[in-house]
Amino acid sequence: MSLHSNPTAHPAAELVQAAKRYGDVVALDGVDLAVRPGEVVALLGPNGAGKTTAVSLLLGLLAPDGGQAQLFGQNPRSPAARMRAGAMLQVSKVPDTLTVAEHLTLFASYYPAPLPVAEAVALAGLEGLERRHYGKLSGGQKQRLIFALALIGDPDLLFLDEPTVGLDVASRRTLWERIRELVQRGRTVLLTTHYLEEAEALADRIVVIDRGRIIAEGTPSEIEARAGSRRVRCRTRVEVGEVLALDGVVRAERRGDEIEVLATAAEPVVRHLLAHDPHLARLEVRGAGLEEAFLTLTRHDDDSNQEAA
Repeated sequence: MSLHSNPTAHPAAELVQAAKRYGDVVALDGVDLAVRPGEVVALLGPNGAGKTTAVSLLLGLLAPDGGQAQLFGQNPRSPAARMRAGAMLQVSKVPDTLTVAEHLTLFASYYPAPLPVAEAVALAGLEGLERRHYGKLSGGQKQRLIFALALIGDPDLLFLDEPTVGLDVASRRTLWERIRELVQRGRTVLLTTHYLEEAEALADRIVVIDRGRIIAEGTPSEIEARAGSRRVRCRTRVEVGEVLALDGVVRAERRGDEIEVLATAAEPVVRHLLAHDPHLARLEVRGAGLEEAFLTLTRHDDDSNQEAA
């Protein structure tokens, strides 16, 4: 978590009533989003919710159809604003034939005051790989090089779009530590991720976007509390399909002789289970975590419940 966030400072990046359409598809519908200096903001949402479009507007890769996008108070396409931002995007076309050091040296030449290559190498954990060609790197090493390329300009604001996708657990946690080091240096981070554990571990503030609109915003604990959902777990003979049919049930899964239920209220579920299984045991009811809160917030009335195999 960041210790340097200033809630009264002018936003490092901002969307004001931003709208974007792709033909008949509304990608963003009047979105207001502000990323303040020194904070880590995690932008969460289902596939197609509008996360990538929001990041693209802030980077100046797309222009809004309505509203405004600003980067350090300027048009995101302004060279002065762009020089202060770094981006690690999901699609990065990096030539296989250049070495780690060659890539970093080339990217450093684009900036007026870049980090020394050795410092970027250290920040990304690439020591000993400077002479290795990109095509010879492992998947995790390639991700760390893309991370280093985003850092080499010594940006004030870093956009990380799914930075740990495809990484194993150890590599993911290593990258988290690198991100925390940058935040301790006073950098600002806008993170998009599908790993809710990642958002919980890194973010000062979480913004949930769904169907082009922001539906929730707050600290991880505030998001969990806002969802108001409960997790019920017990050993029971009651079938999962029967539980899924109950009002307020978001998800139900069987795990061995137990079932785990996510519901907007625990009492109706518990009453049903007790009434239909006199041998029910090991009953546990607790507040939902971030994952359960996310599922509750992004659930739609027209969604069908899914039963796990």
